[in-house]
Amino acid sequence: MMKRLLTLLVALMLAGPVTAQNGPLRLTITDGVIEPITFAAPTFQAENAEATQVANDLNRLVAQDLSGTGLFREIPANAFISQVSSFSQPVQFADWRAINAQALVVGAVAVNGDQLTVKFRLYDVFSGQELGGGLQFAGTTAGWRRMGHKVADAVYSRVTGEGGYFDSRVVYVAESGPKDNRQMRLAIMDFDGANVQYLTDSSTIVLAPRFSPNGDRVLYTSFESGFPRINVLNVANVGRQQLQTAPGEMAFSPRFSRDGGSVIYSLSNGGNTDIFRSDLSTGQYTRLTSAPSIETAPSLSPDGSQIVFESDRSGTQQLYIMSANGGEARRISFGEGRYGTPVWSPRGDLVAFTKQHAGRFHIGVMRTDGSEERLLTASFLDEGPTWSPNGRVIMFSRETQGESGTTSLYSVDISGRNLKAVPVQGGASDPSWGPLQP
Repeated sequence: MMKRLLTLLVALMLAGPVTAQNGPLRLTITDGVIEPITFAAPTFQAENAEATQVANDLNRLVAQDLSGTGLFREIPANAFISQVSSFSQPVQFADWRAINAQALVVGAVAVNGDQLTVKFRLYDVFSGQELGGGLQFAGTTAGWRRMGHKVADAVYSRVTGEGGYFDSRVVYVAESGPKDNRQMRLAIMDFDGANVQYLTDSSTIVLAPRFSPNGDRVLYTSFESGFPRINVLNVANVGRQQLQTAPGEMAFSPRFSRDGGSVIYSLSNGGNTDIFRSDLSTGQYTRLTSAPSIETAPSLSPDGSQIVFESDRSGTQQLYIMSANGGEARRISFGEGRYGTPVWSPRGDLVAFTKQHAGRFHIGVMRTDGSEERLLTASFLDEGPTWSPNGRVIMFSRETQGESGTTSLYSVDISGRNLKAVPVQGGASDPSWGPLQP
């Protein structure tokens, strides 16, 4: 099945659980038991009457973002001893310590016509100090969700020391209809499933969307000509160009280079499938592999110097790494089963993959030398992995068994914990997580 050939699967990052340190508030990755940071987020102050509803909505979105990571636990408002009635009032730290809040998020919101201003502060309750300086975001009321995600990203980064990922988008394949007549179109959404927009119609099969490094374009495979062809779509205006291929050639599994100027992909011709690189401005291409086996699903390292890919050159589907300019490849997967669709972590230390073994599909990670393999999920069919911008979370698609089986998106923390469904209406598969928005 072509969807299997276009292999999109599994990714996650290897890290231990999280505990709180003594001293300044900070989550630290260890090998112990996860103890989420407890936080309180009193309703943000509405600085005028027009801001009342959006202040409440922003407050809930920030709390949901943080709680959804599994690294933070919100203290409910009915446990509060004191309230925050003004953004600038002194904090009664003793009252927050009494309910075991480790972090306190305070915000204020003002609305002037369609303009929105959001201010926030983060406090380390037990040290009685502000954690980082206060921040202010300005935009339109229509963009209130983005500002909420930005506040949550700032809190997350200050407490964990990692980059955030809430103010980001995911492109995916929206699916509808029965398995034998599945309708597919490209869609884009916020990381949490909100603000869905459709980029293509369902007139042809579309697969394997991939964001460009700065999120302005999307690569995908289309069957509108009867053969798989790679298209480049501009997200802002939905303009499109197509990679040129000769008659009878099939191109698929594309990914952007790190500078966005070229594409690495698989090209099948005469029964042979190899990895190529094509310059988007000139159309010139370079063949990177030359073997009688199937070489596909290439993914570049963060520094652009190496490519991890899947190949059956050893007789079974396995993972290999080679120079970004081609040449000799070394095998990195040696466990039982078949490995496919490798994706390099944004941090550069891990490769995520899909593993098929004993009738089950798994999302897993390993070091780039093949060591420390860990399986993070298991189901009838898990596939389509993609990394969050900070390399902390993996999103993938899961399909249920049987003729009435459905596809949906899931995410999981790199520790293997916090597996949860992404709330997307209808079927969804082949996610690609974009960068933080500017």
